Amino acid sequence: MTESRRESRAEAARLDLPRDPRRLRVPRPDPEAFGRWSEAIARFMGTARFLVYMTVVILIWIGWNTLAPRGWRFDPYTFTFLTLVLSLQASYAAPLILLAQNRQADRDRLAMEEDRRRAAMQKADTEFLARELASLRIALGEVATRDYLRSELNRLTEELDDSAHRRLKADRKEQRRQARRQAERADAAAFDEPADDLANRRTPTI
Repeated sequence: MTESRRESRAEAARLDLPRDPRRLRVPRPDPEAFGRWSEAIARFMGTARFLVYMTVVILIWIGWNTLAPRGWRFDPYTFTFLTLVLSLQASYAAPLILLAQNRQADRDRLAMEEDRRRAAMQKADTEFLARELASLRIALGEVATRDYLRSELNRLTEELDDSAHRRLKADRKEQRRQARRQAERADAAAFDEPADDLANRRTPTI
């Protein structure tokens, strides 16, 4: 208290700040504590226990002021004081309930804003993941997959087998040609030897 008074006096002594007009300062209650208190009262008034308690009190009130001796009755028939108490209770209960509803509406609004913010974040994350998946799918479309490599290797092995088969056929043909040539040469050599012998026989000796 003393420090707050000193600070207020120091602020009042400063010349660079405008002075507050002199008026009565009303003590201000803590709105959070008052709101919690009003919510507790409104929550209690909305229960069956409060209705039972209020009904019991009203029945006792009416029974006492009806059945008790005349000198002990403090609120005779028409029950004016009871009506005043109930009207006071209603007049205080309505603002307390409205205050509790306003606080609940504020909490609901904050919860809705938080839900909206989370939904926006989830939507942004989902869109980001969708873009990443699309980019990965495009990148994977340009990368050789296992099935593609297998098919290419199978095609290459088939081509190598075909080329080896063709080469084998060509080698066999070449061997056959060489064998024919060798046979033809052998036949030609065998055909030329008798002619040479005949020529040698015909030439006279000196």
